[in-house]
Amino acid sequence: MEHVFSNMHDITELFGSNVFSEKLMKERLPKETYRSLKETIESGAPLKAATANVVANAMKDWAIEHGATHYTHWFQPLTNMTAEKHDAFISPTDDGGVIMEFSGKQLIQGEPDASSFPSGGLRATFEARGYTAWDCTSPAFLKNDGTGSVTLCIPTVFCSYHGEALDKKTPLLRSMRAVSTHALRVIKALGNTASRSVTSTVGPEQEYFLIDKSYYRERLDLIMCGRTLFGSPSPKGQELEDQYFGSIKDRVAAFMKELDIELWRMGVSAKTEHNEVAPGQFEIAPIFATTNIATDHNQLVMETLQKVALRHDFVCLLHEKPYAGINGSGKHNNWSLSTDDGINLLEPGQTPHENQQFLAFCAAVIQAVDTHADILRATTASSGNDHRLGANEAPPAIISIFLGEILTDVFTKISRGEKVIAGGNVFVAVGVDTLPPLPKDNSDRNRTSPFAFTGNKFEFRMVGSSASVAGPNVVLNTIVAESLDALAGRLEKAKDVGTEIAAYVKDVMAKHGRIIFNGNNYSEAWVSEATKRGLPNVRNAVDALKAFISPKSEALFEKYSILTKAELHSRYEIYTEQYAKHINIEAQTAVHMARRLYIPAAIGYVSILKASLDDLKTAAAGETLASLGISIDGAFAAVKKIEDAVKTAKQQSDTVAQASFFRDTMMPLLAELRLHVDALECIMPKDVWPVPYYSEMLFDL
Repeated sequence: MEHVFSNMHDITELFGSNVFSEKLMKERLPKETYRSLKETIESGAPLKAATANVVANAMKDWAIEHGATHYTHWFQPLTNMTAEKHDAFISPTDDGGVIMEFSGKQLIQGEPDASSFPSGGLRATFEARGYTAWDCTSPAFLKNDGTGSVTLCIPTVFCSYHGEALDKKTPLLRSMRAVSTHALRVIKALGNTASRSVTSTVGPEQEYFLIDKSYYRERLDLIMCGRTLFGSPSPKGQELEDQYFGSIKDRVAAFMKELDIELWRMGVSAKTEHNEVAPGQFEIAPIFATTNIATDHNQLVMETLQKVALRHDFVCLLHEKPYAGINGSGKHNNWSLSTDDGINLLEPGQTPHENQQFLAFCAAVIQAVDTHADILRATTASSGNDHRLGANEAPPAIISIFLGEILTDVFTKISRGEKVIAGGNVFVAVGVDTLPPLPKDNSDRNRTSPFAFTGNKFEFRMVGSSASVAGPNVVLNTIVAESLDALAGRLEKAKDVGTEIAAYVKDVMAKHGRIIFNGNNYSEAWVSEATKRGLPNVRNAVDALKAFISPKSEALFEKYSILTKAELHSRYEIYTEQYAKHINIEAQTAVHMARRLYIPAAIGYVSILKASLDDLKTAAAGETLASLGISIDGAFAAVKKIEDAVKTAKQQSDTVAQASFFRDTMMPLLAELRLHVDALECIMPKDVWPVPYYSEMLFDL
């Protein structure tokens, strides 16, 4: 759809036009209703039935004015995707007609069938009842599909009949409450009595690939698995470093323009877009938002990327490693804490050594990340991310924190009781007379670090591109809440707060300073050094996920009422099973492609060569024939091994044993089969090779 902006006013009118925003609520709700709803949103007060009824009616009228016929409770089950069941606004009348109705009860609560969603043992298959409940802290919005239909989407949580969390959002909201509670205690101890709440904020940068739809349709591995299981390297990859921030091609720019429009309508503040490092790879980044809203928005970003791409004859790939040999895609989770009156608690200022608030909160994060590095690592564990982490394109599987030289020096000197000399404003001298000096930040950027301080926030760079950001932020909020809880206890008893903060920084650096590393995380030297420091290096998802069910994890999440032991174990079960299922699908797909595409094509080419060999009588023909034979036999043998391994996997005693088998046995077999198939690709001519090449898929955009 074409949309031309004649002036800036068009964009400001467009933004949020599909959102039942606070501005709309002020306009459409009676003052008393609006005040009641605001009290619920801001303080967690129970929502009154009368208030819900008035809000529901106003929301319905607004949605119908915009063409909506249906509404849905929009929720986030444990699948990294969203779910929705559409209900029409119509209600029958006595005379055989219908009226358009939407009650407060329908707004507040829905009842989708819960039996077919992952539960990890929280409920039996025959126990179907589940509930969705309105999250009034995240605004309702309208979604337009490609047919012109409009649906009112109501963000909700999703729980079982007995109240167990079956979704990503419920623990996220719980964790936001916990970190707010204890952060507020700390700032009050520091003398701030004006702020009433603290909110975790997030800006998730989203990386993705685009591929021409025609090529995608010819690749069963992309359709079934989201990544290419086969493919020899393109003659040109990313080695010239000419893709990153390069000029955006017209076709891609048209896609990005429509993407922005769709997102802006839904109130998603898409801000930055650019070419990423790998060919065919791009990134979109929003402005920071409250964590639960940012999580909702990131789900909308992923969904809208895929929908809009199809309109431009692209397919959007969100897999962490769709192509071998070039960079994969991640999701940089920029996390911070802010008060309701606009104070960023991780803002160091020009003199961070004198900023007690910054020192306290930054030290609390250091303590939290080192104490619970294993749980933070578990939030990034998936079969897709295993292909990306530690591959000199993304952070390694070792959790460390980058602070930069200036801040590391500040924390080190305070911990030693040494005087820190104020540096004042520092500028970068560019060396060109016509250019002004550039203000220098307190830290550089370290793109190899998994957890880097970047000005006034921490950037967690290990999250996979297809993952929900809810999980990592549940853990970040919870572990920092624990650190702040302990710090608040110290400050509330302290005779002198400044002295106590210095003592706290000293304790944190002594016990947890080992996690600070400002160097090259890709280097082998760091792997050795991290081992000496006692930092965990969990290289695969199966092992990483075990952190969810450790006694330490159970105690942490139950103490702050984030997840019960049963809810934690359910997630471990679900994510481990998903790992096994994904690799099983890859195995079945690889066998299908090898048996029905690659091996028949190669045998057919052998026949062509043999028929002409007598005429050619060349060494090249004979050598080609011999190489084909070796690779065909190798591929056929590997297929047989994979088929046997699939049968063996089904016989494993439990989910964990099955996932371990897929990791240890199936993944090497898939790599073996790929080796032989890719060798065939390098021998056979294009007109008989059955699928598109990497060079076509990556560069023909």
